[in-house]
Amino acid sequence: MRESLIIQNLKCGGCASTVIKQLENLEGVSKVDVEVELSQVNFDLQANYLMEEVKIRLKKIGYPVEGEANSFGSKAKSYISCATGKMSE
Repeated sequence: MRESLIIQNLKCGGCASTVIKQLENLEGVSKVDVEVELSQVNFDLQANYLMEEVKIRLKKIGYPVEGEANSFGSKAKSYISCATGKMSE
């Protein structure tokens, strides 16, 4: 099933690259794409219970879902994830 989430701290293609790579590493998640202008990530899930895993992974790399706490730590993680994504492009 196709799902979408609005995430925080998404700024550029480097961020998008990191989000795509991290989510595609989760078993049961596929066809990940990111719309930077909308701060939206889209993906296919094999099962509903995987949505929580997706949200946990996003928060871990600094891109919490809209409405979740966006601490200084999350913002710092997103900068690191962004730089990592830019280097791997």
